[in-house]
Amino acid sequence: MPVASPVPPTNWHPLWLAAANLLNLALPGRSYYPNQDAYSDNEYRRKIAWLGLQFARLNADVLLCSEVWDEAALRDAVGASGLRYAAVSAPGAENHEPAPGKLRGGAQGTPRLGLVTRWDVKRLQSLVDFDPADQVAVPELGLQTRFERPVLLAELEGPQGQGLTVLGVHLKSKRPKFLVDAQGQPLEDRDDPSILARATLRSLVMRGAEAAALRRLVFKLAQGRGNPLVLLGDFNDSPHAVSTQIITATQSVAFDREARDTALFHALDLQTEPALKRDLAYSHVHQGWPELLDQVWVSEEFDARSRFSLGDVRRVEVFNDHLQEGRDGTRSDHGFVRVLLRYRAV
Repeated sequence: MPVASPVPPTNWHPLWLAAANLLNLALPGRSYYPNQDAYSDNEYRRKIAWLGLQFARLNADVLLCSEVWDEAALRDAVGASGLRYAAVSAPGAENHEPAPGKLRGGAQGTPRLGLVTRWDVKRLQSLVDFDPADQVAVPELGLQTRFERPVLLAELEGPQGQGLTVLGVHLKSKRPKFLVDAQGQPLEDRDDPSILARATLRSLVMRGAEAAALRRLVFKLAQGRGNPLVLLGDFNDSPHAVSTQIITATQSVAFDREARDTALFHALDLQTEPALKRDLAYSHVHQGWPELLDQVWVSEEFDARSRFSLGDVRRVEVFNDHLQEGRDGTRSDHGFVRVLLRYRAV
């Protein structure tokens, strides 16, 4: 049985919110990447069982899931948790049943984001295209006009009428973007250091373009006090990276106090529970180096120090023990981040 989460004081309305990269959650036998083997039935059962245990452990009211290829698989994982949710959705990864027991559809090209929530969903939208002003030329690839993995926008309402806008993201990875032909065959010598540098530059430009397009969206959604916003997911970069800072604009607060209205703040910086340490927080290990790629950022409404505060960030936890258990496709290669937000009772 799932372990119940600690109960905050009754003068607060709690919201447990989590971000989890599921590492290519797809139905068995489903080909998602050309160079990736599909899950066997046994591997799929193991993955679903493992995810069910993790979901039960998180016991989040709002769970943002990255790398969902099939919504049906996400529903299986939620079912394995034994928890009840009002909505389970992965826009762009929906499945249909053309024949009994034969599911088709799902995401094509890149995985999608999924939302699992106990709160009422007032609006759920998958955002693909940039504003025309945010289009950027990528070397040798032409104009970038869209997010590689669509952004998920949700407007939610809690049991006491609390409102929350959620932006879920999975930004372009640091993996070099090599040139390929229409059949996916290499057009460059991947062992050439100068080619590797150029391919890495393309990835950097693409991630930067996504960050700038997200900044425009954050500004639009966050402006005006009393509009709480949470941005979470896999940023594929650190909290202090230029791409992350473009999105959150936290640094601008030092020069302009009014900028707080549309800036976002890292949940780890705002948590009010003093016993927790932030120096051990990491959600991914690359070549032996720990990084915090999976992050939660909040608007000023959750900064307890602000006169416009509607609540606070009480606690931030990173569930990453499984990263030391070796690589296995039936588990995730990312740690899961859980945050306890609290709304002040009126």
